Amino acid sequence: RQLPALRRRCYIAGKRLSGTGLATEGRVLRAVLYVYHSRLLRHRPYLALQQVEQCLKRLWKMNLVGCIETLAGLIPKKNTSQAHAECLVPSQPMLETVALKVLGGCKLILRLLDCCCKGFLLSVKHLCSEEFILLNTVALGLLSRLWFVIQYRCALQSLMSLYGMLSTSLHLVSETQQMPYIKGFTFPSDISNFLGVNVSSEVKKQKARMLTTKKPTSWLKKLFPTMPEAVSEVGKKRNFATCTSAVKNCSIPCPVDIGETVL
Repeated sequence: RQLPALRRRCYIAGKRLSGTGLATEGRVLRAVLYVYHSRLLRHRPYLALQQVEQCLKRLWKMNLVGCIETLAGLIPKKNTSQAHAECLVPSQPMLETVALKVLGGCKLILRLLDCCCKGFLLSVKHLCSEEFILLNTVALGLLSRLWFVIQYRCALQSLMSLYGMLSTSLHLVSETQQMPYIKGFTFPSDISNFLGVNVSSEVKKQKARMLTTKKPTSWLKKLFPTMPEAVSEVGKKRNFATCTSAVKNCSIPCPVDIGETVL
C-alpha cells in the first residue's frame, strides 16, 4: 500500500525540482557573474551572488532529480489485487541512498533561500547608497525571482513529504530483509528536527525582511527626472498626439542608432 504513494511523491518532487524556472534563473545568474567577474571581485552583493550560485551548482551536481526518477522507475506500476501478495520493492541500499540525498537537498535549499535573502538585503543597501546601480538592480530582480520560484513550486515542501514516505518504506523494508548500506548514520524519523528550523516560520521571516526593507527611491528621481504637468495630464486623457509632441520636446537625450542592430 505504500508503493503507489511513494511513486506519487517521487513524481511530484522530481517535477518541481526539474522545472524550467529554476534552471533559467541559474543560467542568468551564471551569465551575470561572468560579466561582472573582473570588475567587482570584492563587492559584497557580488559575493552574495557567488554563494547563491555555489548552492545551485551543488544542488545540480548531486543529481537529486535523477536519483528520485531512478527510484520511481524501480517501483512497480501495477498494484497487487491481494493484500498479502508478493511484489518487488526497492532494496534497502537504494532507499537509503535516496533518503540521504533528499536530506542533503533539503539542507541545500534552506541554505539557498537564506543566501538569496541576504543577497537581496545587501543589494538594497548598496542601491540606497547609489553604488553600482546596474548590478544591484539586476541582482535584486534575480534573487527575488529565484526565491519566489523555489517557494512557488514548493520544492522544499515536496522533498520533506517525500522523505516522510521514504522513512516509512525504509523501516518496512529493513524489517523484511536487513541489508544496511550506509553505516554510522541514523536516519531521522522527523526531518524537521534534522533541519533544525521550522521551515514555514523561517520562510515567513525571510519574506517579511525582504518586504519591509528600505526602498531606494532617491536615485530613481535623479536618473529619471519628473515629467512636466502637461505630459501627465495628457497621459490621463490618453491623447496620443499631444503626448508624442511632449516627448519630442523633452530634454532627455535620445540615441540616434536606436533602431540598429547591436552586435
